[in-house]
Amino acid sequence: MDALYLADSEQTAWAEWYRHLAEAMIPPLAQMPREMWTWQVDAEVADLSTESRLRAMGLDVPQPGSRTWPRFQKVGERLAADGWAGLLAPSAARPEGKVLCLFRNAAGVGGARPLPPPRMIVEPPPPPVGLRT
Repeated sequence: MDALYLADSEQTAWAEWYRHLAEAMIPPLAQMPREMWTWQVDAEVADLSTESRLRAMGLDVPQPGSRTWPRFQKVGERLAADGWAGLLAPSAARPEGKVLCLFRNAAGVGGARPLPPPRMIVEPPPPPVGLRT
């Protein structure tokens, strides 16, 4: 299932970006410049943002690394089939942050739109404090 991933803060977005680059062994400057977008979201999403809510779905707190993705993706597919527009979950890369996964279908991503203009980032910022890779 295709999805759009958003973060609750710029620090969380950068932490997730650095985590992805570390796993893929890509140097940050190889992915610059980048655009930083703000999105407006008005969608009904499943709240899996706490450990107890994750456990109720058979999931552990997310850890960095793609090896844990299949279980999360199965839950996401089930939530999409049940009519949810997406899900809110803890960030694997920044435990105090949250990520929003909005499910994408043939019509696109419902309930979300970018708010132009984006900010162009030419150099990567310092990795956020608390970053987990």
